[in-house]
Amino acid sequence: MAGHSKWANIQHRKGRQDEKRGKIWTRIIREITVAARQGGGDPAANPRLRLAIDKAKAANMPADRIKYNIDKASGTLEGINYEEIRYEGYGIGGAAIIVDTMTDNRVRTVAEVRHAFSKYGGNMGTEGSVAFQFKHAGQLIFAPGTSEDKVMEVALEAGAEDVVTDDDGAIEVLTAPGDFEAVKNALEARGLKAEVAEVTMRPENTVALEGDDAARMQKLLDVIEDLDDVQEVYHNAEL
Repeated sequence: MAGHSKWANIQHRKGRQDEKRGKIWTRIIREITVAARQGGGDPAANPRLRLAIDKAKAANMPADRIKYNIDKASGTLEGINYEEIRYEGYGIGGAAIIVDTMTDNRVRTVAEVRHAFSKYGGNMGTEGSVAFQFKHAGQLIFAPGTSEDKVMEVALEAGAEDVVTDDDGAIEVLTAPGDFEAVKNALEARGLKAEVAEVTMRPENTVALEGDDAARMQKLLDVIEDLDDVQEVYHNAEL
């Protein structure tokens, strides 16, 4: 996506997330649950749990609630067993969509995801049908006006794979998933705090949608994101 303008998309996404604060907490709790169950309840020894805790803090979740969910998932308390399932499909204009879910009922989840795709103009695909269009990567995005030279110097020295400046001046740092935390910590130690910092599925190419097509795509994404079992939705549409 080098050279594309994504700052407006990011601000738009953050605004929509703020409107859905309660649902975000639910998703973070599920992520904490699965991370702790798979890798143990000690954040120092569990990178995935550390990232989940960072997300929880960023969403202003109280520390006692975070601890409660870690304890619950670690076996100290009884909890629900969640299964992670990924679905893939196409949206408006052939845009690619990946839907990551956590569920205690696979049959319910696939029915809901399939219904959302078919009712709102998309098509559910088979496993692997669109995943090849994305790269699993750490991504840190800095607001326009941030010093490109400073970001580049610190990021590359810390092990980042690439630093990209977009048309609108936003600076994007890309890392291997395993290097994300080290690069993020190095940047923050130098006073460089990203607006977006996450391990994500980053599209290799984008599909530009405007007008009615953009509105229909946003509606499809909103409906999918609002499903109870959905954790993350990745897509390659530029709206």
